Amino acid sequence: MVQLNATTLSSVATARGTMPKTERVIQFGEGGFLRAFCDWMIDLANEKAGMDAGVVIVQPIERGMIGMLSEQDCLYTQILRGQVDGKAMKDTRIIQCVKRALSPYADFEGYLALAHQKEIRVIISNTTEAGIVYTGKDQFDDKPQSSFPGKLTRLLYERFTAFGGEKGTGFILLPCELIDYNGRNLQECCVKTAEQWGLSEEFKAWLVNENVFCSTLVDRIVTGYPRGEAEAIWEELGYKDNMLNTAEPFGLWVIEGPAWIEDELPFKKAGCNVVFTQDVTPYKLRKVRMLNGAHTSMVLGAYLAGHEIVGDCMADTAMRSYMSQALFNEIMPTLDLPKDDLEAFASAIFERFSNPFNRHLLLSIALNSQSKFRARVLPTIKEYIARKGELPKILTFSMAAFIAFYCGSKKEDGSFAGVRAAGNEYPIADDQFVLDFFAGMTGKPAAEIAKAVLSNVEFWGSDLTAELPGFEASVAASLENIFTKGAKAAIDEVVG
Repeated sequence: MVQLNATTLSSVATARGTMPKTERVIQFGEGGFLRAFCDWMIDLANEKAGMDAGVVIVQPIERGMIGMLSEQDCLYTQILRGQVDGKAMKDTRIIQCVKRALSPYADFEGYLALAHQKEIRVIISNTTEAGIVYTGKDQFDDKPQSSFPGKLTRLLYERFTAFGGEKGTGFILLPCELIDYNGRNLQECCVKTAEQWGLSEEFKAWLVNENVFCSTLVDRIVTGYPRGEAEAIWEELGYKDNMLNTAEPFGLWVIEGPAWIEDELPFKKAGCNVVFTQDVTPYKLRKVRMLNGAHTSMVLGAYLAGHEIVGDCMADTAMRSYMSQALFNEIMPTLDLPKDDLEAFASAIFERFSNPFNRHLLLSIALNSQSKFRARVLPTIKEYIARKGELPKILTFSMAAFIAFYCGSKKEDGSFAGVRAAGNEYPIADDQFVLDFFAGMTGKPAAEIAKAVLSNVEFWGSDLTAELPGFEASVAASLENIFTKGAKAAIDEVVG
């Protein structure tokens, strides 16, 4: 079996698209997400919109995968699989947009040389949530700087000096790290670094005025290298690919920035689901409340009712109705985006949750549910009450399910566990102060537990028993139902 590389590319049947001629993108990060998301979109734009954008991958940490990627001449196969419009979908594409990869740890001069390539206009990054942080420890003469903002600031200064601060020589920066307003935070880190290094006012002005730090929202579930299936997939493809990557079909990129960047990034012309906007906030709110909120409001009750993975829930009539009512009747009315946008996003959520290739364990989603509930579900409950003047039935029940899931006990080894109706124990993982609180609830009546939980200001930032009239009584009644009838019967009852 041949190995995928530039020599064998012409002989494989799945090769599509074109190899770009010009390096236009620097990408910090070689992980599965960027390759399945950004590089996939760039590859499509090269083929369908004439973007001609070659990507140079920069390894942001000392140890990474650029060696394996370079062995294949930076070619790899991207497989998208799942459901689209209710039908099974699989798309296989050899990504050709990555021209080369380098490590600033092994070739710092080669890294700085990227700043001298005037055709490079875009910088993409995904250095994890901890990557965009100002440490104060980087030095200008480090080769390289340890933090991502440090490396980036040094590269920006090289660009500034190479072209004398000329207008139009800045970059469009598209950070994909999962933090709020990632672009604004990255710019702030770079400015602080420039100040720490004592760089000129002219450079700092160029940094802020000539570079566009776009805040972005990215959304695609990437399942990565299919370890248990790789050899079978190689047989099907007819070649070996050590950088094989898999992901779901759904992908959304929301980019906040000036209108003109849409012309430089022709993703929409290539058919990609990209939104260019002046304000990323409503799209972030949509994702947190609809996608994340649907997860958090469903999984705890579903697990207690006997389900193990998200896909199982979508195959269960009651759970599907539960999520449908939560999304369409209770979450969507609290959001101000156009109804068509919200309905399309909700429909996509159902297809994503039903994807048989994403075996998303409910217990994994249940980790640290107290803070997740506070951020993802509680604001929707409050907004629904404010707009409708009544309690949202499903989301109110989800608070009772959260409490029931957390009503466990401390084990001899110090861990904390609950017990399902079937008799099996399950781990409960959260901050210690949350676990300590629920350890004190063991054996107490439902009404007493509900009152104690809802009045816990440390949990919710306020006393919900006083703030939300009727909420305590409704949660207590649902909690009693779960305790006496079981979660499955209680869910059947609440969905009607």
